[in-house]
Amino acid sequence: MSDRDTIFGPSALMTPANALTLARLLASPLMVALVVATGPSSWLLVGLWFICSSSDGLDGLVARRYGATRSGAFLDPLADKCIVLGVLAALAAIGEVSWLPVILIAAREVSMSVFRSYAARRGVSVPARTTAKVKTLLQDVVIGLAFLPPVGLHHARVVGWVLWLVVAVTLWTGFEYLRDSRKLLAGAQSPTRGNVGRHVA
Repeated sequence: MSDRDTIFGPSALMTPANALTLARLLASPLMVALVVATGPSSWLLVGLWFICSSSDGLDGLVARRYGATRSGAFLDPLADKCIVLGVLAALAAIGEVSWLPVILIAAREVSMSVFRSYAARRGVSVPARTTAKVKTLLQDVVIGLAFLPPVGLHHARVVGWVLWLVVAVTLWTGFEYLRDSRKLLAGAQSPTRGNVGRHVA
């Protein structure tokens, strides 16, 4: 890293990583509108979804290079949840997937966001688990499959089964975090307490 590179402090707001995160947030309604307007399967949606999902990893790299911030730690998982839940709801609204798995995924994501806020008020930051990263990857994959034209005629057999796998992994990670939180909130030492980093996904 050169001397010219700017390192942002934990309280910074206007950072390159936050700009990428905000772009994902702004892209959420656009993706939802396109899914409803153009249908589930198109190469345009595949390309846009690839950009949106890959930018998640990109802003993490940028944050590590220029300094992680508290605002970024909050906004990054929020952007992930908004775009994933928005697109899944759009797919359910046009009848391409069932509402039940979407509701189960949404319930887990919303409950974890509420818990994260509760834990943060008590000075506890829950480290992200590897299974949570797998969960996020599977969510991106199932949406990509729904958009992929060659899969369009096999949603029930391909997208449907993968979506239920995503539900299982999503709920399991929620149980893992609840189990961890009981120890952390009881006073156990957290490896990330007092540091700024990626929060629960």
